[in-house]
Amino acid sequence: MNAIKQLIVTVAFIGMLVLVVVLNRSDRPSEDNLGADESLKRYGFHLAESSKQCGINFQHESPVLDPKFNHIMPVVAAMGAAVSIVDFDGDDLLDLYVVNSKEGKSNHLYRNRGDGTFEDVAGAMGVADLNRAGTGACMGAIWADMDNDGYPDLFVYKWGKPELFRNKQGKGFERVTDRAGLPRWVNANSACWLDYDRDGLPDLFVAGYWPENVDLWNLETTKVMPESFEYAKNGGRKYLLRNRGDGAFEDVTEKVGIKSTRWTLGVVAADLCGTGYPDLVLANDYGVSEFFANKGGERFEEVGEETGIGLSPKSGMNASLGDVLNKGQLAVYISNITEAGNLVQGNNLWVPAGKTPNGRPRYLNQAGSLNVELGGWSWGAKFGDLNNDGRLDLYLTNGYISSAKGKSYWYDYGKIAGGLKGLIREAQYWPPIGDQSLSGYQQKCLWINRGGSFTDVGTAVGVTDTFDGRAVALGDLFNRGVVDVAVANQSGPLLLYKNTVAPGRDWVQFALTGGARPGREKGWSNRSAIGAQVRLSWRQGTGPLQEQLQVITAGDGYASQNMFRLHFGLGTDAKIEKADVIWPSGRTQTIHSPKSGIIHRVEESGP
Repeated sequence: MNAIKQLIVTVAFIGMLVLVVVLNRSDRPSEDNLGADESLKRYGFHLAESSKQCGINFQHESPVLDPKFNHIMPVVAAMGAAVSIVDFDGDDLLDLYVVNSKEGKSNHLYRNRGDGTFEDVAGAMGVADLNRAGTGACMGAIWADMDNDGYPDLFVYKWGKPELFRNKQGKGFERVTDRAGLPRWVNANSACWLDYDRDGLPDLFVAGYWPENVDLWNLETTKVMPESFEYAKNGGRKYLLRNRGDGAFEDVTEKVGIKSTRWTLGVVAADLCGTGYPDLVLANDYGVSEFFANKGGERFEEVGEETGIGLSPKSGMNASLGDVLNKGQLAVYISNITEAGNLVQGNNLWVPAGKTPNGRPRYLNQAGSLNVELGGWSWGAKFGDLNNDGRLDLYLTNGYISSAKGKSYWYDYGKIAGGLKGLIREAQYWPPIGDQSLSGYQQKCLWINRGGSFTDVGTAVGVTDTFDGRAVALGDLFNRGVVDVAVANQSGPLLLYKNTVAPGRDWVQFALTGGARPGREKGWSNRSAIGAQVRLSWRQGTGPLQEQLQVITAGDGYASQNMFRLHFGLGTDAKIEKADVIWPSGRTQTIHSPKSGIIHRVEESGP
């Protein structure tokens, strides 16, 4: 029997070698960190890692699962580093919430003091102790004003029991998990808020990774791994939880037709089909991505293959949106695995290219032609105008397991990757990893948008860390009109890259507030304005008219959430013609000639 198993393993590894492609990362600039002055001159911005100076001293710790996983613990427990940006207390200063994943360890809520520093208030606010024994481990957190009272509430998803906290006007949080009607146990790695039925109440979408009947700390069987490295459907179920408006949620997943059990790691919601209702895109590990088109807030239809997004099986880990060509169209970025000499999947940048016969968007993968395809073992990625030149740039984290240098698990990983279904599913057949690395110590990617392609300038502008990156969140943390970057690393520190932009580059921000209020009749947008779009039109000097579309999301990328405010870089000598606001309710507002260099606070108006 052992000889047969070894033969299967050997054949599987030979099959894996068919995928081997050796690539030269010729897109990466040769210069090291140029320093602030030179990077400002050459690229228009510089990032300085400033977590310690800002009072942030957080170290993520991975969960310790059932001892039956001991031989591959670093492989299965390499998730959970997450970060979200929110103004939880309504003082117009952005705060940070970061989760830990080890039993007994605390999450941190960093309150922005307004003087360039942060203080951890998670314990005082009641949102620190969420990794209690028997309840699972935290994997991420997302925010939305679920009761439309003006303060964002907190949902924490876990490998285990999800948690929900109502914000008590910024003075603390009330745990409302037990009366909210949440699932008992979900092994989730992603979630988002969305108002799928446009009733003015934010709903919850939670995506399982492992099956929900698996307790990773008390395994009944070790046959819990994916059944395939390309077409696995034995992962966790998905949950669409409708906000009833009385503090509780109703599971409507089956009712609306969402039946996926793929291994989901990233999710994003936005109106991509132009119907006025938010659609869902799921980035799935071990398989194809999924696109759930919203049909009038009553049902969802999976149309991934029709749109092109769900054609090729890969290792999807991130789903984020950006109008990368300034054409008023949202592209979808899904990250995957690239390891020169071992496995090259390449990341996908799905750019709209017309319509399908059913009127849905048709996408073409332009990651290669736009030069954002090769990012190592890629995880979280976010679009944002980091140099305020009027084009969206792309920040990407990567790296899986950084252990002993010079030791690689890729040979052993290849032996299992191409194996038969029964071999892959059985955890005990996976080769021990020991102190080997797997795509570790990777340099992060920061691609600046040149207008027709992207150029990686990460090391040149100050992004030099090689931690095992997971989540990226963007926000103007110091209210200076620039986008700063927070990065959560697996078993590593929370990094805060403070941004400096070259003088003379204009910007504008929009802070939107939906019209929904407690007691107000339906027909208004949720107060967090989740799903709202802003279409900005402007010129640089006497240049041609430019346009860029942005949308408010609440949970996207990988295990992260950006600030709710929308930030537009404008370049030099900018004159804004108008900003069109498309509210989730269907209302539209136009702001003519809005001034640059300020935050415009826009509240949804009546008909």
